[in-house]
Amino acid sequence: MYYIYILKCSDKTLYTGSTNDLEKRVLAHNVSMTGAKYTKARRPVKLVYSEKFRTKSKAMKREWEIKQMERGEKLKLIG
Repeated sequence: MYYIYILKCSDKTLYTGSTNDLEKRVLAHNVSMTGAKYTKARRPVKLVYSEKFRTKSKAMKREWEIKQMERGEKLKLIG
């Protein structure tokens, strides 16, 4: 399975990404050197939204769609 996710960073910004291991990736964003450069400076981060997909291509397409959204649209999606 593949996931897209939205993290809320300590500075209240949102980060969108994708992975095939959601738990491991969120942990990496918070503690390891393999987390995204953007989130390393904004720790801790909190998982606020995710979606599951059967294929990587579908997950990547959805990630792109979410990244095109404005902040207000993302906040609406998160609920």
